[in-house]
Amino acid sequence: MFGIGEFATYGSVSVRMLRHYDAVGLLRPAHVDPHSGYRFYEAAQLARLNRVIALKDLGFTLEQVRAVLDEEVDARELRGMLRLRRAELAAAMAADAARLTQVEARLRSIENEGSMPSDDIVIKTVPAVRVAELTATADTFEPESIGPVVRSLFDELCRRLDAAAVRPCGPAVAFYEEHDGPVTVHAALPVAAAPDPSSGVTVVDLPALERAATLVHRGPMAEVMTSVQALARWVEASGHRPLGPPREVTLACPEDAGGWVTELQQPVAPA
Repeated sequence: MFGIGEFATYGSVSVRMLRHYDAVGLLRPAHVDPHSGYRFYEAAQLARLNRVIALKDLGFTLEQVRAVLDEEVDARELRGMLRLRRAELAAAMAADAARLTQVEARLRSIENEGSMPSDDIVIKTVPAVRVAELTATADTFEPESIGPVVRSLFDELCRRLDAAAVRPCGPAVAFYEEHDGPVTVHAALPVAAAPDPSSGVTVVDLPALERAATLVHRGPMAEVMTSVQALARWVEASGHRPLGPPREVTLACPEDAGGWVTELQQPVAPA
């Protein structure tokens, strides 16, 4: 047997915690010296202690932990519960990271208010292009709503073109249309030959943009807000007005999103 200090060390918990578990009837010592009151534990009790800690980390109350252990949940079931909790925590962390990215983007936009990156913005003509496209709907323009829809559309579009043996012949293009709430997301790839109609891919001709204000955004699209708002300020300050939705043209898309390069193309006309 082990004294309470030794058992606490083997279980990576505090002596105080073991005393508390004893007090609430969750993990009783194997033996208590009737004269000294010293608590002693057996190595086999580490299995119950591991389950107590694991279930606590799952978010169970101690009362719930006792109920689960009294039902003798086996190791396989417990592993399943832990894997589920791990997935939930990973999803929560990813959501928090995405929110942090958006907060940082908003902060940069606020810090850049009043600045006019005129040297970075170029007015040019964009030629018409034939594209294969897929569309879907996002709830809002917020990046956490738009982003997953865009990614899934391009993944599916590439899969369908590959199955139809059609190779894209230019950079990817995305643009969005709002309809009083929901947003229609367009994901398009230039093609020289139309895929078979059975592929389920629509082929359309994107019209030429006679006059487009363009700005190159570098970095992940989750941080594009600063560039979009800088372009909007320039359009207004330069005496232009927007004509239709802007396009996002992917110039470079390495595995590391920090290296992405995207040209924002806003059709404009004199105000």
